Amino acid sequence: MTTYYSKDHEWIAVDGDKATIGITTYAQEQLGDVVYVELPEAGKALSQGDEAAVVESVKAASEVYAPIDGEVVEANDALVDEPAKVNEDPEGAAWFIKMTVGNADQLSDLMDAAAYKAYVETL
Repeated sequence: MTTYYSKDHEWIAVDGDKATIGITTYAQEQLGDVVYVELPEAGKALSQGDEAAVVESVKAASEVYAPIDGEVVEANDALVDEPAKVNEDPEGAAWFIKMTVGNADQLSDLMDAAAYKAYVETL
């Protein structure tokens, strides 16, 4: 499994032709206490850059974007019932969606962990 990061602060863990997507720890820290998560239905087709989910905190609402093309195969419905899980484990159990990898070439548009860490340090 390889993990990539977007400039919009999503992470994407790719395992073959499947990908798991969530928000980074940095994004969660910027949001603060998450109070609401809206996720797409399984079967929804997403293009790179499309809004994939919405996360709201006590400070702000933010969109979660699809880092690559693909189709949603599963949403983490536990987050709808308990959005605070995003604060506890944003880069683990609090993943947002799982999707197919529609265009693996798009992964080259994303950053590895070291590049993302360097990017965050410039913000």
